[in-house]
Amino acid sequence: MAERQMMRIGTFLAGTGSNMASWRHPTAVLDAAINLDYYRDLTRRAEEAKLDFAFFGDGLYISEKSHPNFLNRFEPLTLLAALAMETTHIGLAATLSTTYSDPFTVARQFMSIDHISGGRAGWNVVTSPLEGSAANYSRPEHPAHDLRYKMAAEYIEIAKGLWDSWENDAFIRDQARGEFIDPDKMHRLDHVGEFFSVQGPLNISRSPQGRPVLIQAGSSEAGRGFAATIADAVFTGQATRADAEAFSADVKGRAAAAGRNPGEVLILPGCSPIVGRTPEEAEEKYLEIAGLVEINQALNYMGRFFNDLDFTQYDLDAPFPELGDFGRNGWESSTDSIKKTAREKELSLREMALQVSTGRHEFIGTAEQVADRMQDWFESGACDGFMLSGAVLPQGFNDFVDEVLPLLKERGVFRTEYESDTLRGNLGLPIPENRYTAARNAGAGR
Repeated sequence: MAERQMMRIGTFLAGTGSNMASWRHPTAVLDAAINLDYYRDLTRRAEEAKLDFAFFGDGLYISEKSHPNFLNRFEPLTLLAALAMETTHIGLAATLSTTYSDPFTVARQFMSIDHISGGRAGWNVVTSPLEGSAANYSRPEHPAHDLRYKMAAEYIEIAKGLWDSWENDAFIRDQARGEFIDPDKMHRLDHVGEFFSVQGPLNISRSPQGRPVLIQAGSSEAGRGFAATIADAVFTGQATRADAEAFSADVKGRAAAAGRNPGEVLILPGCSPIVGRTPEEAEEKYLEIAGLVEINQALNYMGRFFNDLDFTQYDLDAPFPELGDFGRNGWESSTDSIKKTAREKELSLREMALQVSTGRHEFIGTAEQVADRMQDWFESGACDGFMLSGAVLPQGFNDFVDEVLPLLKERGVFRTEYESDTLRGNLGLPIPENRYTAARNAGAGR
């Protein structure tokens, strides 16, 4: 009998939490987004709980309407380097944009983090949805949505090629013979493509896990195709098990069609548990969090998805405004979902804004109820695990670790000890074979 697959769980550590007004919660650490001790303690606690990885997001454009956590936060790769020194087993993942960075530099940065951490790095590959980002990078305009994904596909192929610059046994380091490398096992990429030209080789070797884990979070048509082609793990945001099942089947089917093993593409929907001793207490916690958000904050938060659209120009209690294709060059799947939900549920602008800022979902209830729903999603094939995203931190994270996670461990669906020292090992993903070694072995008939 095949060994039972375990649920994979990462945690999104986003300052005071994902809710727009989380900083107003009485348990909030007000400077959380630039507080290294705070992140160190949460990440260590996540490691003690045996979670797969801690994740840190990023963005390249802010305005006065941005989420408070975005206004003043660490550059995430710098944070990963610091946390790598404070942990031993938990994966460390961060967002970095392919639209506003250089592939050689980024390949080097992430491989450096992978070495520093002993093979625990993960890269959330994004294409930057906000049009304002262009103005911060000397660009005349923000590339169109599908063009950004086309650029990203070439970018990732370059990064993977650079990460294969050195075969695993290329560094001989024989002092007696004076041989530091085997030059036959060093490879220049010599890439000349539509968007990039990169010679190589990269000036750092492969890591204990071969290369960083690649994560992707787009749910648009272009995003799904990109994820199926390159992602080891996919962050997604389906609100119901049925929608999650459909998304998982679609992406894994695309992966199989691209010649990949669909079991090596992990689907991790967002999960923001709100846990109470009773269902009523959980509901009270939800209402407390929702009550922190003022309507103008909710409008600003929703406007962020539409490239900072000023929703105050519309009647709050009229039906959600007809926006046509507006916003589809940013968070395409998110803006499409907002417009679709408002239309189908006949919501006013006020109702939709409040729902976006503090959405109601299936993971609100007692610890047993939350564990039951997570297990149901997992065992039904809707997902391979979850991406925890506490509406309020540290409360939401602590409630989950203290109350829900022990139940999942008791039921045998989540680990009690790490299986590996690397992120790939703990996620059950194979180490990618170096392309040149593979070709050498194929040529030798092995």
